[in-house]
Amino acid sequence: MTITVGGPGTERQIAILRRSATAGGPTLVWLGGYRSDMTGTKAVEMDAFAIREGLGAVRFDYSGHGASGGEFRDGTISRWLEEALAVLDAVKPLQVVLVGSSMGGWIALRLVQELRRRGHRPQVVGMVLIAPAPDFTCDLVEPHLTDAQRATLDEKGYFEEHSEYGPEPNIYTRGLLEDGRRNLVLTGIIETGCPVHILQGMADPDVPYRHALKLVEHLPADDVVLTLIRDGDHRLSRPQDIEKLLSAIGTLINND
Repeated sequence: MTITVGGPGTERQIAILRRSATAGGPTLVWLGGYRSDMTGTKAVEMDAFAIREGLGAVRFDYSGHGASGGEFRDGTISRWLEEALAVLDAVKPLQVVLVGSSMGGWIALRLVQELRRRGHRPQVVGMVLIAPAPDFTCDLVEPHLTDAQRATLDEKGYFEEHSEYGPEPNIYTRGLLEDGRRNLVLTGIIETGCPVHILQGMADPDVPYRHALKLVEHLPADDVVLTLIRDGDHRLSRPQDIEKLLSAIGTLINND
């Protein structure tokens, strides 16, 4: 399934994998990370869990990622958030559990804010955030820019850095950084209106576990669980990590 998002000059085709429910319960919605796609280990395991439990499941690729159209360099938090909202509008689930990985955790938090602002369904009944990276452009990228990277950003409008997760370098554009400042969530209490379970590796080199602790400070005191995995990395894709992920999803489903 594909949908078209955006108006003239910004149109892009967004690829969606949708699984219908065979039993009751909320639909699981996968929100991937920066430069990740919907065929990654955690996304596939979430989908397999949905099959076993008879739940609906939705996976999609942001523009510039995986099977979707558009240029990666045009990507911003606002653009990818727009696509996440459009996917939910197209699929029309009544209740959802948002499962956000890394940058997908930021998208999930902005998504719940926008859904609450719009005042209509779907109802978010739970969130599982895996190594969440809200405000990463402002908190984790910009403070550590080298003079050379700043110069390249000024000259070319972007800079590249080596990625540990694939052959292609990470690309950070001026548009992404500037738009990130317009989507900050760690500025006050984030009213999710639902239980939140955070999984965070303490050996994560990309999103320090202290960032997860900071996020917890901005969430309401009730219904927030933080699981720190002492030897966990950023991916959290080992069998023992997947077990914790599925257990967290299962807890939210059973509480619904």
